Amino acid sequence: MSVDNCLICKRMKMIEEGTNPYFVAELNTGYVVIGDHQLFKGYTLFLCKHHKTELHFLDEDYKAEFLVEMSKVAEAVYHAFEPDKLNYELLGNGDAHLHWHIFPRRDNDAVHGPVWWVDRDVMSSDEVKPSKEELESMKAKLYKELGKLTPILRKGNIPV
Repeated sequence: MSVDNCLICKRMKMIEEGTNPYFVAELNTGYVVIGDHQLFKGYTLFLCKHHKTELHFLDEDYKAEFLVEMSKVAEAVYHAFEPDKLNYELLGNGDAHLHWHIFPRRDNDAVHGPVWWVDRDVMSSDEVKPSKEELESMKAKLYKELGKLTPILRKGNIPV
C-alpha cells in the first residue's frame, strides 16, 4: 500500500494539519490518539511516524525507541483509565502501517476473548463514539499521565 492510500498516513496528515480531533500527543517515534470508537473505554492507538509495515523494517535504534514509547503509552493508558488488564495489538492486516492498538480491558467486558471477536458493527457503532465532552476528558486524562512518563513534543487541542 502506498503512503497516498494509507489510512494511518492520512490520519497523521490530519494531525499535522490540526484537524484530527482524536490527537493527544506527539512523541519522538509516533502519535498518540484516542480511538474513534470506545466500546473498550480508553482505547488508544500509537501510530508510527514512519510508513513501515513490519517492525524489522525500522532502523534498530528507532525500533527500540518506538517499542519503549509504546510501552509508556500503554502505561499512561493504564493509569488514566484504570483497567483490570491491557491488550496490546500490532496487526496491520487492514491498515499496513505500524500502529499499536491498546485496549483497556475490564472484568465485566461483554467479550472475554480477543476484542476482534466483537461484531464489527458493534465495535464501530455510533453508540460507542465518545461525545465531544467525553473525548476531551479522555484526552486530558491520557495527556496528564503521558506527561509523567515520557517527553511530549506536542500536544493536541486539550484544555489543561
